[in-house]
Amino acid sequence: MMLHTDPNFNMIITAIAFMAIFLLCIGVLQYSRIRSKQQEMVAKIKAFSFSTAAAQESLPSGKTSLWGSWAAFFSRIGNRYVPQKTADYSKMRGKFLRAGIRSQNAGSIFWGAKICLMFLFPSVFLTCRLTVLKIVSNPLSLSIGLCLALLGFYLPDIWLQIKGDRRKAKLLEGLPDALDLLTVCVEAGMGIDGAFNRVAQEIKISNPELSDEFKLLNLELRAGKSRKDALRNLSVRSGLEEIESLVTLLIQTDKFGTSVASALRIYSDSFRTQRYQRAEEKAAKLTVKLIFPLILLIFPALFVVIMGPAAISIYNNFIAK
Repeated sequence: MMLHTDPNFNMIITAIAFMAIFLLCIGVLQYSRIRSKQQEMVAKIKAFSFSTAAAQESLPSGKTSLWGSWAAFFSRIGNRYVPQKTADYSKMRGKFLRAGIRSQNAGSIFWGAKICLMFLFPSVFLTCRLTVLKIVSNPLSLSIGLCLALLGFYLPDIWLQIKGDRRKAKLLEGLPDALDLLTVCVEAGMGIDGAFNRVAQEIKISNPELSDEFKLLNLELRAGKSRKDALRNLSVRSGLEEIESLVTLLIQTDKFGTSVASALRIYSDSFRTQRYQRAEEKAAKLTVKLIFPLILLIFPALFVVIMGPAAISIYNNFIAK
């Protein structure tokens, strides 16, 4: 079979192959995301309806064992390269906590995944280059391989950043209701430690991320850690300025002996005002953001619909004759 020698044709074939691989990856990621959401919802329903033991028995074990084998493989590779007890290690550990990952070997698995993907993507491309995409030139193949290696190395960082941002958004979404419940519990005479525990139980279904953070705060207090340190840890794990302000407020209230209920009530009102201001800011930006879709998508279609019949009439009456 003779290969086509036209460079434009070769570039078109390369672009089609790249788009096919890109769309395949997007489809796999979308399917895995939808599948994980479905399984998370099923797990929440089972945890709410049945006991924890029964829920664990009903979950499929194949996925857990498969993930465990991959995690062990990544961990063995990453143990040789993960930074231990350094500033980079502490910074990476903070990213894991803000993303909701509390495993001890998360750093090893993370670095192992980075290294494996850095070699996997170029290997797959070079295999396709030697078998299917033989028309691609060697300099172009080298450039694409280097780009894929960089993509594979930084892809786990992008995933971790996205996961952390989504978790911050969920924490911020459930914080107003948690503040209201916390204020009600404290005003009813409950202590601040018991109020956190009660709020964690109440928002377990609606916002499990914030519930886990409050439960972990309560566990640290039960373990003997001071309230100041436990609240600081909550602020570090969340990474939100709103929770940091709440922690600062509670620490100052505990230090100066002022009323916790009054301070929470004032902070809840100010936080609600900030929510209104953020909503108004987003609404003000919406008109500016709509300009580009209007110019690029809607106006051309309207121009064709309005001017199309007139252009056809002009062509038939003047130019065609």
